[in-house]
Amino acid sequence: MKTLRSVLLCLLLGACTFGLIRFPAECSQAARDGLALSLETVLPSLFPFFVLSTLCIVCGPADALARALSGTMRPLFRLGGAGAGALVLGLIGPVGARTVAELYRSGALSRGEAERLLCFCNNAGPGFVLGICGGALFSSARAGAYLYLIHVLSAMAAGILLCRSASPLPTTSGKTSMRHEALSRAFPAAVRDSFSAVWSVCGFVILFAVLLRLLALAFPLVARVPILLGIVELTTGVLSLSATPAGFVGCAALLAWGGLSVHAQTLSVLGDLSPAWYFRGKLLQTCLSVPLAYLIALHIW
Repeated sequence: MKTLRSVLLCLLLGACTFGLIRFPAECSQAARDGLALSLETVLPSLFPFFVLSTLCIVCGPADALARALSGTMRPLFRLGGAGAGALVLGLIGPVGARTVAELYRSGALSRGEAERLLCFCNNAGPGFVLGICGGALFSSARAGAYLYLIHVLSAMAAGILLCRSASPLPTTSGKTSMRHEALSRAFPAAVRDSFSAVWSVCGFVILFAVLLRLLALAFPLVARVPILLGIVELTTGVLSLSATPAGFVGCAALLAWGGLSVHAQTLSVLGDLSPAWYFRGKLLQTCLSVPLAYLIALHIW
């Protein structure tokens, strides 16, 4: 099995290398498109949330969230209150996985708690859903609001179903972040580290823009099927959908899945945490979002 994986990996890398040599102009244009997307969308939307999430953990607000929501985290998800900060930040910005990893490294979360949080805490932010999906695709704030509602409900439902069906974790001590620093010291470090992290994300966006172009060149059908595009790269797939009920359902499914590009970005911040719960949650969230979106599409169209 290991030999087969090695052979397949070599074939894949060889095919990508051949594509880069065979289609240099197309690949260069794809890289420029990915860079433009990074500068116009990814950097301005992610960077503030990266700084915010870091400051919340380092300076203590995550502890306050943990204390305020600890009474709901265990009944709903069978998890301690320390993960509440990751849940809240993951619902208002795409930094849930990064926040979980930070809390785990700080000692606020056990490995089991961190991995289970990943199944429902890493989501698209309202800025992307309302601006790109609602505004650019459907030209409707109401459609964007419904999509965000579906996204949140499906994520929460996936977390409840998966976490409550698993064996209970040992009760933690309730300790939250181990490192609290003054804002004057934490802020410069948060800006520096967040800027480095967001450029890493931009690197994935550029790379997957090129890979998606190669895939479309090799299989022209892919370029004509928005769902296939979105499975690889979320923004490209979403903007390729039609402003129809079917497009609404497809958009909800793509938002829940996230795309391989987002998954690669997520894996890059997890460290030694297993991604198994993360992928389990994304698959279940996608399955739950489709019927919800279908019912709402019947209502608003």
